[in-house]
Amino acid sequence: QVNLVESGGRLVQAGDSLRLSCAASGRTFSSHHMGWFRQAPGKEREFVAAVNWSGDYTYYTSSVKGRFTISRDNAKNTVYLQMNSLKPEDTAVYYCAAGLRIGVGKDDYDYWGQGTQVTVSS
Repeated sequence: QVNLVESGGRLVQAGDSLRLSCAASGRTFSSHHMGWFRQAPGKEREFVAAVNWSGDYTYYTSSVKGRFTISRDNAKNTVYLQMNSLKPEDTAVYYCAAGLRIGVGKDDYDYWGQGTQVTVSS
């Protein structure tokens, strides 16, 4: 069992940076791959980024590549999403997820946080 709690979301302006954190509880965090997803109003939840269990492999959706960075600290049971050059279209609820398979689909992940709101004003 992995419990996930996201934090760090807030209202920012276009061009600003923001770092989201996802704190995990449970002894098996370091064996799980981690992902970030987001869901905008009226839209499906979409994949943003993923990192493997050891942190040496990352993958991004094309719209955030070069602007967002996913990382993890297994000693702190935490995964991060550094978001730079934010755009209004990045506005969404951001969710972190944990799973034993790394992938871009929601079904690849077994545990989800409650989400944190990121709003980017123009």
